[in-house]
Amino acid sequence: MKNILRKRRTREHVIADLSVNFVERQALLCGYTVERIVHDYGIDLEIFVFNQRGEIQEGKILVQLKATARVRIEPGKRFFSFRVARSDLVLWLAQPMPVALIVYDAARDLAYWLYVQNYFAKRKNFNLFAAGKQVAVHIPVQQTVNPKAMRKLARFRKRVLEQMRDEIHEQD
Repeated sequence: MKNILRKRRTREHVIADLSVNFVERQALLCGYTVERIVHDYGIDLEIFVFNQRGEIQEGKILVQLKATARVRIEPGKRFFSFRVARSDLVLWLAQPMPVALIVYDAARDLAYWLYVQNYFAKRKNFNLFAAGKQVAVHIPVQQTVNPKAMRKLARFRKRVLEQMRDEIHEQD
């Protein structure tokens, strides 16, 4: 049996699991719940929000996780660049609920987030259909994932729902 090779758990597998654990913990610290998406096609997690009385709130936060051994942040820079697949952007930008791209840095045990729809809404000249197979996004280094960030994403979810309600009322 010594010469038989077995399946191995790679460092990439460990880092990926650590990224999920990290994000789940931040959401749980806020009293939220996290559902993992088993068959992932561009969304890894759904975060459900609860108020201070423990009552579930409408909508959810969608999360795409990317894990890496180390995020390369140049000294003095306020952003780092991260490449995402255009095919993922097609899905994310079509979502009504906020999509958070979260990049986990295993070396620092730290994660950074980007509210995808908001980011691209501010890029005036961006053309999704003229983009290549990958698109670089610039994630602010101060946008670390922690309970405060989770609550901020929950507020974005709430604003989206309010905008949807306002649009329905305008149609009446």
